[in-house]
Order: sequence, then structure tokens, then C-alpha cells
Amino acid sequence: MLQTKHRLDKDELLDNLRAWNQVLRRKIHIIACGGTAMTLLGVKASTKDVDFMVPDIREYNYLIKQLSAMGYTQTKGPGWQRKGEVFHFDIFRGNNIHTTGLLESPLEAGRNKLLMEFSHLYIGILNDYDLISSKLMRGTRVDFEDCIMLATAHKDELDLERLAAHFHEMVSYDVAEERLRPNIDDFLEQLREGVQHD
Repeated sequence: MLQTKHRLDKDELLDNLRAWNQVLRRKIHIIACGGTAMTLLGVKASTKDVDFMVPDIREYNYLIKQLSAMGYTQTKGPGWQRKGEVFHFDIFRGNNIHTTGLLESPLEAGRNKLLMEFSHLYIGILNDYDLISSKLMRGTRVDFEDCIMLATAHKDELDLERLAAHFHEMVSYDVAEERLRPNIDDFLEQLREGVQHD
């Protein structure tokens, strides 16, 4: 299959993670978030940005040390890239995605879904409530589109009232609370309009 330049599909992503697993000597839990989670869930065909959380700080420190040994260098913020490769990995430390803090660790029971487990690398996918809420707190057009795609794909499992309550609790800890709070209503309205057009 012809790949779009600068984008990774699920197979390419897993190939990269298998290579990481080869150099690891202890267990690391990485949790896919953002567009990466949606690509691994099969909701999106590919992702431009590769976003992972490493909630355990000791595991994060160890992984970063190993990535440095593999030739990755820090680009900006949480970004890591290897020379000659077009894609880069954003690796978030602890329970934060960009500037958004999750209410609970994604390592808690029910907070992530196992995608695959190698000998040393556990690959989980962030739960829908944290995934949608964190993307809505970024609030770009693409984030809204992604959230609608995910909510539509998981409509039988997603409790919209629970989602709204979850978002409101998350946003209450953000410095931009007043600006971000309407995003959930805008999203739910767009979602309802999309359902009506189907």
C-alpha cells in the first residue's frame, strides 16, 4: 500500500515499536493518545504526529535514555526524532498530554485498552473519555473532526453524559477553563448534526 509521505500507518508504527522493544531490558508501559490512538484503533488510516504517554516517571526516564542511545534526539518539548526520519515521536511524561492533565493515571484499571504486548513493551490505548476530552481541550478543527470520527465509531459504547461530565471536570483544572468549556457543547452539537445527516 502506498504511504502518504510524513504519515505513519498502524503497521509502520508497530514496526518502530518492535525495534524499540529490542533494545529495552525492562518493562515499559506506553499509552497511545491523540491521533496515534485513533490510528491504532483503526478509526484513522494514518497519523502525522506520534503521541505516547509514559505515565510511570521511572519508566519514562529509562525509555528516554534508551531512545537517546538509539540515535533519537530531542526536537522541541516532548518531541524525539532520529536523523533521516521524517516522523517524530511526542513522548509525554506522567499523566499529561501537552498541557492537559488527566484526572487519573492511564495505568489504572479500565483507563487504557491493551493493543499489544512485546517482551518489554506494553502498548495501551487511552480510554475514549480521556482521549476525546484531551483532544477537545486542544480544540483545533482537526481535533474536533477526530473526536467526531471516534464518537461515531464507538457510539454504542460511549456514554455522552459521562463524557460531558468528564470533560467539565478535566477543564476545571485548566487555566483556560472559561475559553475551553464551550468546546464540549460545540462537539455534541456537531455530533448530533452529523447523526441527523446520516
